[in-house]
Amino acid sequence: MKLKPPQARVSSGNRLIGGFTLAEVLAAMLLMAIVIPVAVEGIRLASEVGQNAVRKTVAGQICERVINELVTTGQWRQGFQEGVVWDGPYKYEWKMDLSNWYEGSFLVLTVQVNYTVQNKPRTVELSTLVSTVE
Repeated sequence: MKLKPPQARVSSGNRLIGGFTLAEVLAAMLLMAIVIPVAVEGIRLASEVGQNAVRKTVAGQICERVINELVTTGQWRQGFQEGVVWDGPYKYEWKMDLSNWYEGSFLVLTVQVNYTVQNKPRTVELSTLVSTVE
């Protein structure tokens, strides 16, 4: 059985011209009105997650660097400290805190780094034990 191609609605000379009905155009527009916002939101979320992953990695590196500096120089003994680290255009604010360890003559040295991703505050913390005995 041989199928014939669909007939065009309007003919002009030797050419056939196709067209869409109003219902077909409205159905296509409705579909685009649903799909496009969902796709844009997916792209926005993917962008935010990617930015957060990169910035969180940098914040963790800053935590480690600050803890190493405080322990190596002995500055942790001076008590609460804070500072700002710039990584290109991004600002990372850090603060140090000391708390008692439940056993022995140790303290818990915690460095907290705060940063923002797309106007949402984020935090990374890193802790280590330091001995109060010299």
